[in-house]
Amino acid sequence: MATPPVTRPAPVGAGAYEGSEKGGGWLLFAGIMIMLVGLLNVIYGIAAIDNANFFVNDQQYILSDLNTWGWVMLILGALQLAAALSIWSGGGFGRWFGIGVASLNAIAALLAIPAYPFWSLAIFAVDILIVYGLAAYGGGHRRSPF
Repeated sequence: MATPPVTRPAPVGAGAYEGSEKGGGWLLFAGIMIMLVGLLNVIYGIAAIDNANFFVNDQQYILSDLNTWGWVMLILGALQLAAALSIWSGGGFGRWFGIGVASLNAIAALLAIPAYPFWSLAIFAVDILIVYGLAAYGGGHRRSPF
């Protein structure tokens, strides 16, 4: 007589991302990180538009001046916030929109290397992880537990 297989209960807190689908943790990570980077870019953009004192003086900017760069970062940050919400709502649009916005932010981070090399490289690395998480595990329709 064969013994029935032993079933283990699901760990406490295992929700829609942790245990139910492969790569769900990467999607949660990508959504959280794109939201965080979007908030930072909104703050960075507002500070640049206002000509805050913490920016490096006498730097050459790719796009005109600090004020223009601030508007670019503010718009990019707002798009990133929308992408995070779209990722969490599930579906394919959020995946591709998130990949596109994270790619644009990676390019913007590389353009800011002369002024802030370590910050730019850190943001670039986070954007690459976001693109990986969305590209590798963003398929299918997943719904956020929120």
